[in-house]
Amino acid sequence: MKLAIALTLASVVAVGSAAIAQPPRVVNGRVDAQAAGNRGLEQTVRSIAAAATGGAWIGYTVAGRAGQESHCWSDSHGKTQKNTDDVIVMSPVHLEGSGMLDVLLRVEAGQVERIRILPTDCELDTGGLTLHWINDVNPAQSVALLTTFVSRLDDRQDHVRDNAITAIALHGDDSADSALETFAAPGQAEEVRKKAVFWLGQARGRRGFQTVQRIAREDASDAVRKSAIFSLSQSSEPEAVPALIQLAREDRSAQVRGEAIFWLAQKAGRQAAEAITERIEQDPDTQVKKRAVFALSQLPKDEGVPLLIQVARTNRNPAVRKQAMFWLGQSKDPRALEFFAEILK
Repeated sequence: MKLAIALTLASVVAVGSAAIAQPPRVVNGRVDAQAAGNRGLEQTVRSIAAAATGGAWIGYTVAGRAGQESHCWSDSHGKTQKNTDDVIVMSPVHLEGSGMLDVLLRVEAGQVERIRILPTDCELDTGGLTLHWINDVNPAQSVALLTTFVSRLDDRQDHVRDNAITAIALHGDDSADSALETFAAPGQAEEVRKKAVFWLGQARGRRGFQTVQRIAREDASDAVRKSAIFSLSQSSEPEAVPALIQLAREDRSAQVRGEAIFWLAQKAGRQAAEAITERIEQDPDTQVKKRAVFALSQLPKDEGVPLLIQVARTNRNPAVRKQAMFWLGQSKDPRALEFFAEILK
């Protein structure tokens, strides 16, 4: 199963130079444009935040990551929508994006308290606040700035941290790969690692997939390996299913093996079904076997029901047979009813 990622980024082509773009269209607010210049992006942002009286927005454009979806938080009729970030985004829905990414920072009392990521074709209502727009931003400096919101925050600001990681992942610059790999490394907070592992697999192409695959095989943390398994399950790389099968067979943790089995079922297909039934027969842990039976129930019925019937007929473990019969009953499939009628004669 491929989960749709509802992100605010247009389909783009990555470039490595500084992004030169016009400020977004703003209503109910004003735009104050300037260049980062010799101070660099981080110092420019810090200076604007320190000087702002009350709340303000700071924004800039960078090249985004290719292949991501775009929307401006408007409904199907193009009406204004308001989300929990307290900025209203107004626009028609553009089917072709600009290839660039707007990064918006909400500042209050000198601190960045919110991060938003939007395609560049959105019209913004800033609620009367000034949008301080920075031109000619280098994407590597943007990644470096966003990294500071990951490393300096406590748990009370985890929404800022998470949005910063997402924004980094959507940058078209190679420095984003290095940043996410650093966040995913041992020694970082576990929640940071899990978020970084997800985005490495979702947005960073072949390099990201290979990093996630290595983490899934080698990392000491069961929780991080489970996040890596989920990321692999959403990958379109051809090695994703074989990687999940290997983890379902070989991971040292029964919980992690069960997680791999579950997500294999979401991938479906003959290869996945064979791996799941193999685990029912061969895994030494009964709980993993039962998780694999549940995974069969998640396959398309033409694949899953016959396999569940086979398990209910032939498996030597009574707990596993009972689990198979339970999920057969939940399926309400005529073949399951015929099986029950047969064994109850």
